[in-house]
Amino acid sequence: MGLITGILGLPLLPVRGVVAVAEVIRDQVDQEMHSPGAVRRDLETLAGQREAGEISAAEETEGQQQILDRMSKPRGEPPGKAEGGAQENGE
Repeated sequence: MGLITGILGLPLLPVRGVVAVAEVIRDQVDQEMHSPGAVRRDLETLAGQREAGEISAAEETEGQQQILDRMSKPRGEPPGKAEGGAQENGE
């Protein structure tokens, strides 16, 4: 049975390879999104934009909240998933 399964599964190997690459990319993005350095850099960018007058205090607060929300999401959850559910319930 292993030989037959192996032969029949050969056409699916490219698909499995693409899925494996996508999982590696997702893991790297999750690491970057949740790393303390990235969060600090994003918060410093917001503060710099506020000091330069590029954004208002309300926009800075909204940006900070988005960054904190991103940090509180479990790793591997697609971006916007929690927000989409809240919007659907609110409509």
